[in-house]
Amino acid sequence: MVTSHAVTWEVLESRGYETAWVEFGDGSLRARGRAVGAVPEPYWISYELETGAGFVTRRLAVTAETESSTRTLDLRRDDGGRWTADGEPVPGVEGALDCDLGLCPLTNTMPVLRHDLHRAPGEREFLMAWVSVPGLVVRPSRQTYTHLGRTDGGGHVRFTSGEFRSDLEFDAHGCVVDYPGLATLLR
Repeated sequence: MVTSHAVTWEVLESRGYETAWVEFGDGSLRARGRAVGAVPEPYWISYELETGAGFVTRRLAVTAETESSTRTLDLRRDDGGRWTADGEPVPGVEGALDCDLGLCPLTNTMPVLRHDLHRAPGEREFLMAWVSVPGLVVRPSRQTYTHLGRTDGGGHVRFTSGEFRSDLEFDAHGCVVDYPGLATLLR
């Protein structure tokens, strides 16, 4: 069964907004979204995200527009865990299951849903194919997600990466409701 979920966040860190239309299938999701921000420079982002079974990223296609340029990225993960960006291998992310689009709260959804971390105890460390915004540069990023407690249908999860730490709130769908300092769901 496929369910659709539209979400809009105020993205505090970029002084902007993001809207995503997300379709949840049986252990997978598809999404298309748009974001506009003013930091680090005024930009528009359009993206399409597709996962396979277990919410494992298959593809992230992104277009970023700034006053001076338009960039595109076609980031793909094959069944062997190899990543390519515009057809070229991406070093340092071999075996990663997820992409993480910078300033995009939606890409926190996949690892949380895969391990039910918004509902059940646990802690997991992940290697991510992290994508900068608006530059669209792909780099490896180690991230840890830790279940902190349940809410009505969702829960609280601690996110850490290097020295950065934030306690996120997720809804029953696994979408970010509140990411302190980064984004807040508009209701």
